[in-house]
Amino acid sequence: MIANKTIYITDANCVTPLGFDLETNWSALVKGQSGIQFQEKCGNLSSIYASIIEDEKLNESFLKVSNENTFTKLEKMLILALHPIVNKNKVAEKSVLILSTTKGNISLLENQELPIEEAQLATLAKKISTFFGFKAEPIVVSNACVSGVLAVSVAKRMIQFGAYENAFVIAGDEISEFVLSGFNSFQAMSSLPCAPYDESRNGVTLGEAAAAVYVSSEKPTDNAVAIIGDGAINDANHISGPSRTGEGLFKSIESAFKEANITKDKLDYISAHGTATLYNDEMEAIAFSRSHIDTVPINSLKGYYGHTLGASGLLEIVIGLQSVYNEELLASKGFKNSGVSIPIAILKENRKKEIKYFLKTASGFGGCNTAILFEKIN
Repeated sequence: MIANKTIYITDANCVTPLGFDLETNWSALVKGQSGIQFQEKCGNLSSIYASIIEDEKLNESFLKVSNENTFTKLEKMLILALHPIVNKNKVAEKSVLILSTTKGNISLLENQELPIEEAQLATLAKKISTFFGFKAEPIVVSNACVSGVLAVSVAKRMIQFGAYENAFVIAGDEISEFVLSGFNSFQAMSSLPCAPYDESRNGVTLGEAAAAVYVSSEKPTDNAVAIIGDGAINDANHISGPSRTGEGLFKSIESAFKEANITKDKLDYISAHGTATLYNDEMEAIAFSRSHIDTVPINSLKGYYGHTLGASGLLEIVIGLQSVYNEELLASKGFKNSGVSIPIAILKENRKKEIKYFLKTASGFGGCNTAILFEKIN
């Protein structure tokens, strides 16, 4: 048991409306393209802006991996995201699959002929685990919209304490009538593509995606980052409203820096949660200011992908890693003029920059907050 053993992310991939592999996604992002499109009909809503993966394209790509027709849309997304990583990294006896999601296959509940167990998150995790031949029981991390970031923290700690040799972390969520109804009831959805931190923002845009990373204690020989610090603090404020003081996020950030044992002036980039809701964006600005990292370049990727719920944190880590490797920061799409009370360094355009230390933050319903610090190794 070595609690301070260094843990690395060495491989990553994603499946989104912008493409079914990481290279395609990065190319589209650098060009400023967005997966958010106007949808004439989406679930129980007559029209909406959303980032949705086309079924036909997904099915065509999935046929290259499997001929089985028993998988749901979400399962296909997760399998496609993980497949190239498993091909490169052997699934061993002490490998574990960690699934991050908020709602999983909840749309299966619409089919009353199916047993309710089919919609359970454990069933989804087991189905993906079996497909790839994992021996260990899969782990599910479902903690609102911090799930994807928290799953990486869970992987890090379980490997450090010797429970597993390595972890394959996957995250995914799809747009369902349940999700649409929930956000619509909060009157939290934007009538236009979301614009995080902008003065004209008026809510979230929903999206769907899957992402995957390989986490290991084996030091890599090529591109990789070390997971050097993390923190997860609940602000205990309100089921759907973040702390007005940013307390939970502030403490999560402080915890990550304490474990990493680096000074804040070394931080090069922040990939923020940035949902484009009034309270979330304001809370984040306050927390960054309290942590004295408000001058560090910040972006939100929600303007490109929408809010992909349990997939968002891991997807944004995956893209953040590409920023590190390619030494390029992406503009926070949709941002023009600041709509938060405390100035923060939001990126208005792409910028070339050498990045060694990178912070990913996430916040979600129930007052949950998570922060992870990464260090570029090679």
